[in-house]
Amino acid sequence: MTALGLPDHNSRFHRHELITWWDQSALAKAKVLVVGAGALGNEVVKNLVLVGVGHVEVCDMDTIENSNLARCVFFRPSDVGQYKAEVLAKRAQELYDEVKVVAHRLPIQRLGAAYLNSFDLVIGALDNREARAWVNQACRKLGLHWIDGAIEGLRGLARMFAPEGACYACTLTDADYRQMSHRKSCALLSPADLLEGKTPTNVSTASIIAAVEVQEAVKYLVGHNSALSLVGKAWMFTGDVMDAYISRYQEDEYCMAHDRYENIMDSDASNIAELLAANFNSSDVVAIDFEEELIELSACAKCGEGENFTSFRSAVPLGRGRCACGSDFPGTMAGSIEPSHPAINLSFAELGAAESELITVRTESERYHFAIKGTK
Repeated sequence: MTALGLPDHNSRFHRHELITWWDQSALAKAKVLVVGAGALGNEVVKNLVLVGVGHVEVCDMDTIENSNLARCVFFRPSDVGQYKAEVLAKRAQELYDEVKVVAHRLPIQRLGAAYLNSFDLVIGALDNREARAWVNQACRKLGLHWIDGAIEGLRGLARMFAPEGACYACTLTDADYRQMSHRKSCALLSPADLLEGKTPTNVSTASIIAAVEVQEAVKYLVGHNSALSLVGKAWMFTGDVMDAYISRYQEDEYCMAHDRYENIMDSDASNIAELLAANFNSSDVVAIDFEEELIELSACAKCGEGENFTSFRSAVPLGRGRCACGSDFPGTMAGSIEPSHPAINLSFAELGAAESELITVRTESERYHFAIKGTK
């Protein structure tokens, strides 16, 4: 801006700043997390960098395949086999060196729910319900807005979820929950258990949906909230017949994802026992709740091989749930433990806690939320 408050004609963002409500300084200060670095993620990150969002982080665990080259603007043939997030961050940074683009080559769950608390906004560019449900619940608990996009063939949708009202979980059916539950248990078995057909997508639909996601993101980040169009709604696009419409979601008053953590305390404890000793009388604690399930496996009942194993689910190695003899290891999966559970003495690193995870301690009358440090 000039001294008279007019857009500087020589500014990189001059044409953007001609929009009356545009606030380039607000975008430069913004911090956005993008979950997914495929076709949608490429377009979302490209647009965020081009509008000058100052800090963008992108999270994806997958590597680049040859089929990604036809749908992802930043990927080259020489990139096949490399991590999507790292290549995307490197190439996006080249678009504008005054922004910061950071890569995380891991599942979003490994960053941990508390990690999201430092962002102004989360944007989903995902291809599975499990990750969407995790992002939705983390954002809801932290009081964050998040934007979700999805594509299939020539169809797509973009939607925004606020800390109040309808959330992503409100849109799920019983069949969706059954499928997610099945995939959670299969994740302990083998890669073959996780194979699914690939969803047909194309770059033009990805470009359209990503553009709508970022357009809503810009409005939100600059505080132009009166123009937000997709909170609790979905913009549905059908490219086959070039039709588009907005659908409003209904809030489920019984939705299990509608929780909010008002006060989160940082803890440098190395395990749960230390956290409890530093903050509570031992007789006061009723239970310790986790953001993801704690897996406990025992030796094989058929051949006796294996040993006791305890870890958070996202840190369990693929195939760890099945013995070499072909039998499944006996085990349990729980989102909560009692204070007498032996796992409280294992370090957060041994349990495979995420980099910045949330743990809730329940007493008879209160809940206390702690951000703890684990590992990627």
